[in-house]
Amino acid sequence: MRCGEKYFLVEMEVNGVVQVKPVTAKSPIEARKNIRLEYGGESKILSVTAEKKK
Repeated sequence: MRCGEKYFLVEMEVNGVVQVKPVTAKSPIEARKNIRLEYGGESKILSVTAEKKK
């Protein structure tokens, strides 16, 4: 992990299936970028929330 990164939970829809995937990134914008790079334009991002540590 890089300095300043957090865990984000990204809820997305890929090919009609809703998935929740954890992503490490510095900001919600970077988390969205990582998902788009991995899944391409066919993924629709529904929400990005910061994961709370227990």
